[in-house]
Parts: sequence; structure tokens; C-alpha cells
Amino acid sequence: MKKYALPEILITLQLLVVFSSLNCHCKKKPEEEIPIPNLPVAVTTTSANGVNLLYTKTIDFAQAKDERFPAIEIDTTQKLQEIEGFGYTLTGGSAFLLHNMAPAERTTLLQTIFGKEATSIGISYLRVSIGASDLDAEVFSYDDLPAGQTDPDLLKFNLSKDTLHLIPILKEILAINPDIKIMGSPWSPPVWMKTNGSSVGGNLQTQYYSTYARYFVKYIQAMQARGIPVDAVTPQNEPQHGGNNPSLVMSFLQQADFIKNHLGPAFQSAGIATKIVIWDHNCDNAAFPIAILDDPAAKPFVTGTAFHLYGGDISALSTVHDKHPDKALYFTEQWTDSQGSFSEDLIWHLKHVVIGSTRNWSRVVLEWNLANDPAFGPHTPGGCTRCRGAITIDGSKATKNVSFYIIAQISKFVPPGSVRLESNLITEMPNVAFLTPEGKTVLIVLNESVNLKSFNIAAGGKWITASLNGETAATFVW
Repeated sequence: MKKYALPEILITLQLLVVFSSLNCHCKKKPEEEIPIPNLPVAVTTTSANGVNLLYTKTIDFAQAKDERFPAIEIDTTQKLQEIEGFGYTLTGGSAFLLHNMAPAERTTLLQTIFGKEATSIGISYLRVSIGASDLDAEVFSYDDLPAGQTDPDLLKFNLSKDTLHLIPILKEILAINPDIKIMGSPWSPPVWMKTNGSSVGGNLQTQYYSTYARYFVKYIQAMQARGIPVDAVTPQNEPQHGGNNPSLVMSFLQQADFIKNHLGPAFQSAGIATKIVIWDHNCDNAAFPIAILDDPAAKPFVTGTAFHLYGGDISALSTVHDKHPDKALYFTEQWTDSQGSFSEDLIWHLKHVVIGSTRNWSRVVLEWNLANDPAFGPHTPGGCTRCRGAITIDGSKATKNVSFYIIAQISKFVPPGSVRLESNLITEMPNVAFLTPEGKTVLIVLNESVNLKSFNIAAGGKWITASLNGETAATFVW
């Protein structure tokens, strides 16, 4: 057998490569078509510097724990609250902007937000305003009358303003995701029901408690007649904040009275199964919902308590849970400021709103406004001028903002019906774990420090060893 010198071997290999290329009629796949290695653990990261936004790779399990690093240990036997969904408030302003997009661009955007495809973020829960919120272009209710007139029989009740934009958009969303849950929250009743006759502040007149309860009934029935089921309502958005336009002030005694003597019985009489969720305000006053739940006549009508986090600490949810563990917790609103930064908002909201609320028993996590225009409108006179939506809509152009990624980091991976699993905390790495209906384990972990962190994950007898850049969130799925 002839022995070849090294130069001859190299020449032979080069000729083979040339010959092969001349005889191959196939084209080299573009680099982006090279498949991701099909390893068992998917990791999706979003970084505060915006370099990685829902970037996904796959990694393998480790043979054993790496003793150099701390461990997040998931107890798969400790199943806690069931998840109902994640999402935003679809304000009237959001619906107006979406409805005025070109149909093709709107369909693409709605599929991205509400679809179940790999390219979608799988939003599964929406909050809407009953009447106008402060992010509508104008103040309105469903029974507006000239000054001095009243309508105690609600003969003039109508959803006319909502039929223009909100209801058409909700129908498009339901066509994409028929299982989405919707919560309704009023900012103000019709002004003729109020003590001050104004859309701003004031109380509900006691003579109209029963009328207002029937107003809720008519709203739920009218939405259902249009194919839009309302899963839950809160009696009042932010009942201790009377300076917004619109708004209403309601004490815990008033809310308890309204629920036990009017709203609950009205739902019962009309055969309405829509849930009643109390409070819907900040974490600095857990005593308000506890007082209502302590009322034995009010409690049976109440499904749970909703919170915002413009004041107080997220642990307030656990304070209520510890007093009334049979009642659900919801996190229903947190805004991102037009003057805030992507990095600070991403870290703060993931830590306190997404991870914090679910670790404190919340079944739902909602950021505030789904969409606004480049000038942070529409809004009412006196409404929020700095609320940044998850999406900025400029005509038919849509731009994703920080709260899109805040919610997507969990909504894309934790569908309704998932349950939270117990997991321990390690320094500077808040986390929360879930088991999905399909049997997948999901861990959302945030490296809130500026430094690279290496750590172990233990669950179900398996180990994962991972590293996470500073100020970066990761969702592990296996």
C-alpha cells in the first residue's frame, strides 16, 4: 500500500472538497436555519440592558450538584395556589388605538400578544374598565344623564361607548383565545348616583346601593349577550384614591354593606356566577379587605382580594392569605412610568410584581395599560399622563415596551391551570417555580445583582447548573 506524504494528503482532501461542491446541487442552509441543539432544558432570558429580549437556548441536565454554587431547590410535592392567568388592562384608550390599526397589522399584533404559537406570549387574563377609566379619551358611564336627572330603574342603561372600540377588540381577542378570562373594574358609577355629582371622588349615595348593584348585573348580562363572559368584577378600582378622573371613594364599611346587602344578593337572584373580588388597591392597607372578610355576612359573596403596589409591601397578600386562606389573591395593576428606565423597571417589576406577588399567593399578575400612543394618550382630563403601555401604537406601527417583556417572561411559559411549587430563596436571586398542566417544571429566576451568578437548580431528583449575567431574568422549562 502506497504511503502518502502529508502535503499529498492535504491536496487530496482539497480536491475531494472541490469535487464534492461541484457535484452537489444543494445550497448551504443560511446560518439562521441551523437548529438549536435539542437539549432537555429550555432557558429564555431577558436582560436589563436590552441585549437579550426573550432569547432562548437549550442546556442539558448536570450529573450532580456543583458544590461551588448555591442551590435553588424546588419541592415538587408542595403544590400551592393554582394560576388563573397573566396579562394587562385593556383600557378604552388601548382598544381605540388597536381598533384604528390597519386590519393586517392589528391581527399580527393580537396574535403575538394573545396567541398560543411559539412566537406569541400567551396572555391569558385581561382587566377592563366598567365605564371609563382615566385612560379613556373621555369620562363616561353606561347611564349618563343631563344634570339634575336620575334613572333609578336604569331604563337608559347602554353600552354604546364600549361598542365603538372595546367590544370589537375583545371579540377579536376571544377569537384568538376563547379561554381568556376578563375582570371588570369601575372607576366611577354614573355621577347622579354620587354624593358630589362629579366624576372625581365622592361617595355612592346609600339610596342607590341597590340600583348600582343592578347596574353591575345589567353590565355582565349585556357583555354576555355580546359573547363576552365577565369572569370577575371588583366593586371599585382604588376605593381610597378619590383624586383620579374618574374615581369614587369607598370605605371598608361601605364596601362590605354594598356586597352583603346589595351586590351579592343581586348576583344570586340573577343567577350570575361572576366572582366578586374586593379592595383592588395598594399593599399598604391589608386591614381593608381583612375587615370585609371578617364580616360573616359579606365573606360568602367574596372570591378574593386584589392588590396594586403603589404603596406598601407585596407581603400584604400573604397577610390576607394567612387570615383567610380559603380566599384567592389577585395582583391587578402596576404601571410603568414614561420617565422610567427599561432596566430599572424590568428588575423592579419582575422582583416585586411577577415573582413577589406569585410567591405571596397571587393567582393573577396584571401590568397596567396594554397600549398607548407616542404621547402616552389617550387619557381623560386629569387622567394619567405618564403611563407607558406594554405597546406603543403609532398609527399601525407597534413598538414593544418594558411591561411587554415583564409579563412575557412568565405568561409565555406558565399557562392557566399551572400550580406554584415551593422553592427556596438564595441571595440576590428571587425566584418562583410552577408545575404546568402538561407536567413541565418552570422556574423564573432573576439575578438582580450586577455580577454574573452561578447556581444549581434541584427538582424531582434532577440537577441543573447554570450561570446568569447580572440584571438578567431567566425562565427555565423542562
